[in-house]
Amino acid sequence: MQDQEFNVDEIQQLVKKHYKTVGIVIVLLIVGFSSFFQVGTEEEAVVTRFGKHVRTVTPGLKMKLPFMEKVYKVPVERQKKQEFGFRTQQAGVRTTYSRTGSVTKDEAVMLTGDLNLANVQWVVQYRVSDPYNYLFKVRNPDNTLRDLSEAVTRQIVGDRTVNEVLTIGRAEIASEVKVLLQEMGREYSLGIEIAQVVLQDINPPESVKQAFNAVNEAQQERETLINEAKSEYNKVIPRARGEAEETIQKAEGYATQRVNNAQGEVARFNALYNEYIRAPEVTKRRIYLETMQLVLPKLGDKIITSEDGNSMIPLLKKTIK
Repeated sequence: MQDQEFNVDEIQQLVKKHYKTVGIVIVLLIVGFSSFFQVGTEEEAVVTRFGKHVRTVTPGLKMKLPFMEKVYKVPVERQKKQEFGFRTQQAGVRTTYSRTGSVTKDEAVMLTGDLNLANVQWVVQYRVSDPYNYLFKVRNPDNTLRDLSEAVTRQIVGDRTVNEVLTIGRAEIASEVKVLLQEMGREYSLGIEIAQVVLQDINPPESVKQAFNAVNEAQQERETLINEAKSEYNKVIPRARGEAEETIQKAEGYATQRVNNAQGEVARFNALYNEYIRAPEVTKRRIYLETMQLVLPKLGDKIITSEDGNSMIPLLKKTIK
């Protein structure tokens, strides 16, 4: 029993003797562990000393002053997104969305420039570009960005007609929202860079959707009829122009032919007249015979008699040459 008490006393004395050394070791361990920190590959760290920003460090194993400096890690390479008018319930191969709830409905319903309503659903993708501004310049930068996104989108949509919003103006609206939102983000020192604004879906409100679809169908039918009329016009008009040109060319050719024939006949007549002047009887006889040679074959089989009818001369078509 006395040996056990001696051992306990001995241990107590040993602890008292090395108490300071153990304490120093523990303090050094605490200081050592609190002096180093690890920054991830997608992160940057903002270091403050007594609440004042002193530096921003990149990924890797870093060192800080223990108890005096504090580290705030920010994922600067991670893509973030905010959804408006809907919420993603489950992401994957078949992503499911929710469009119910008063919050999503209030976000989606917007007034266009021609005083119509439209349900606009969009996504803002962004990342942190300035960790210091993101942490300390604005109290809640993500909520601020959300409010700015809704305000900017309503402003841009309010400058367009409902047809532009629903059809041809979607890409232009998304581009303008991105540019204006980035400008306002810099003005508010959010420390955020807008990567992309995507208009997910745009539809008329359910109360007027049926009427709006009827109007769209009528407009599409009108466009179809206009395109068909233009197509028919493009078929008929060129063909008519071609036929008119062909008729004109035929008429010009016929006129040229008639003029040439007339000129030839005039030349022939002049030649015959000159011959007639030189030898009237011979020319008259030759013209007579040539005319009969042309006329008699067209008469068929005829019988030619003399003036008193006493004698008949058979005249066959084949014998006349």
